[in-house]
Amino acid sequence: MLDFLGLGTLDDLFETVPDALRLASGLDLPPGRGEPDVLAEMEAFAEANRARSDRMVCFAGAGAYDHELPAVTRSLAGRSEFVTSYTPYQPEVAQGVLQAIFEYQTMVARLAGLPVANASLYDGASALIEAINLGVAASGRPLVWVSQGVHPHWRAAAGTAAAGTGHDLRSVPLVDGVTAWPAPSEAPAPGGEPGVVVVAYPNHLGCLEDLEPARAWCDRTGAVLVVAADPVAAGLLRSGGDWGADVVVGEGQAFGTPLGFGGPYLGLFATATDHLRRLPGRLVGETVDTEGRRAYVTTLRTREQDIRREKATSNVCTNQTLMAVTAAIQLGWLGTSGLVELGQRCAVATHYTRDALLALDGVEPYAEAPVVREFAIRTPVTADVLLERLADDGFLGGVALGEAYPDGERALLIAVTERRTRDEVDRFVAAVAGALR
Repeated sequence: MLDFLGLGTLDDLFETVPDALRLASGLDLPPGRGEPDVLAEMEAFAEANRARSDRMVCFAGAGAYDHELPAVTRSLAGRSEFVTSYTPYQPEVAQGVLQAIFEYQTMVARLAGLPVANASLYDGASALIEAINLGVAASGRPLVWVSQGVHPHWRAAAGTAAAGTGHDLRSVPLVDGVTAWPAPSEAPAPGGEPGVVVVAYPNHLGCLEDLEPARAWCDRTGAVLVVAADPVAAGLLRSGGDWGADVVVGEGQAFGTPLGFGGPYLGLFATATDHLRRLPGRLVGETVDTEGRRAYVTTLRTREQDIRREKATSNVCTNQTLMAVTAAIQLGWLGTSGLVELGQRCAVATHYTRDALLALDGVEPYAEAPVVREFAIRTPVTADVLLERLADDGFLGGVALGEAYPDGERALLIAVTERRTRDEVDRFVAAVAGALR
């Protein structure tokens, strides 16, 4: 391998890894240890990591949330017949999984307020990329307006994809936490008439956006409106489809998937019937077999890259089946009233926490716009320092906004889910007060 790469030693292979990330002194393990002994040593090293949501009280969010995982969801989703990452290819032996995906699609479509949902995508960022691809194909214009209220990681992923597709992504700034769309009287800007308009609802700062200006620009220019929606807030808010969205995307991790180091997560994707044949990924449909019995199959397969290759509407050719089935089980367990209660509990806890934090000396709102279940504050110390101090007190205190937003180094994004008790919130506020002294 080294010869093929033109390298002299194994150390040369790792030259691209920064020194700060390398273990310079080795693992400090005695020679000849047995596997159980080495595993015990590794577990002891792992115990030194504080940032674990099951050991610390979690107020972090920004796309990954510490929600309740009921026993019924864990039990049913963990059954062996559901444990697969892929859409089944053979309907004659996979009716159960296909039906579960069909039910998932139905629930996602209801959440989005749109008639069609696919069998899921890899995560929220990949769903956004596919929505932009669909919108450009439908409008015929590669200019994409993306609100800065969209998750910065999603925007970065979309920018990476655009480098290959040639799409022109233009950022639309925020003013006091919400998107400052160009006035209709202005010349089409930035960059001309958009083919796609992307807005988050609520946005990354937790602020509630008015989607009417975005819809108005789409009506004026013929652009496709893509709404990156928080599915948990769907129990309280008008759906994206009700606002006139052509595509609604989102991250479904909140519905039954525990926090992980980046995944696996779940990309939600729903769209209007007009874009059905541009839908990315798999689509499970209901039909009847030769004896007239209800049956489920993957449908509209001619859109897919394993059949049409370069003429496909998307290169995505599978889905996150296990995560989608888990979400279907969780949503079925919640039901409509449970989803409303979930949204209410998150919203009440969020406002209680926000009010308590803003009562502390030196803590200010990062934006004045209304929030639903996540919010940002500005503090006298940098967010990194504050988070380190809060970790010492047993809290995952939030997510630093960093370079993605103006003055982000002193801004902290805080999420409060239904798992947080009043006692935990009160202790967290007291810990923030102590950390700011």
